[in-house]
Amino acid sequence: MQGAITPVTKPLIVGLTGGIGSGKSTAAKIFADLGAAIVDVDQIGHELTTPDGAAMAEIRAAFGADSVDGKGALDRAAMRRLVFANPAARQQLEAILHPAMRREAEKRCSAAGTAPYIVLVVPLLIESADYRQRCDRVAVIDSSEANQIARVTTRPGMAEEDVKRIMAVQAGRSERLAAADDIIQNDADHDALRAQVESLHRKYLTLKSIKHSSC
Repeated sequence: MQGAITPVTKPLIVGLTGGIGSGKSTAAKIFADLGAAIVDVDQIGHELTTPDGAAMAEIRAAFGADSVDGKGALDRAAMRRLVFANPAARQQLEAILHPAMRREAEKRCSAAGTAPYIVLVVPLLIESADYRQRCDRVAVIDSSEANQIARVTTRPGMAEEDVKRIMAVQAGRSERLAAADDIIQNDADHDALRAQVESLHRKYLTLKSIKHSSC
């Protein structure tokens, strides 16, 4: 007699998104501290464009030596200038990076099956039907545009005009909020942010239990 087949249960996947400088990385770190598995699509993109990154040969072939910095990594400042001036170049870069980022994100989500739930951090989640359909819930971290700009301009090489250009090609604040199942407000201090994330953590543990019991 064959043994009973144990049903395969998939972990709850929460898509975490927000505009540049909204605090996605900070919120993700708190979720990680609480035990969630974090799959950060932006981080995957950075890994693909390091000196040994899997995308660098194709990027160099498509955009030339000017797209590469002295260490062999993507020259982000130079590429940012190019894609904002040339929409076709932006589409070409996305065609190189985005499929590889999606494949790696899917692989990491599949490898995180023992976690209580997965937080899939995607800056352009609202703009991507592919990522949205992978998520059981969408959590939006929301912040005023003034605070977004103030945070990002502390990063090396990021001027206010650069931040505004990036914000202009992302989904608008109202569009993100309309798509949200859960909203995290990040215009106060770190303790307030942590309290909201802890509340959502408890909620996601409950939702994970409900999902598994219905499988």
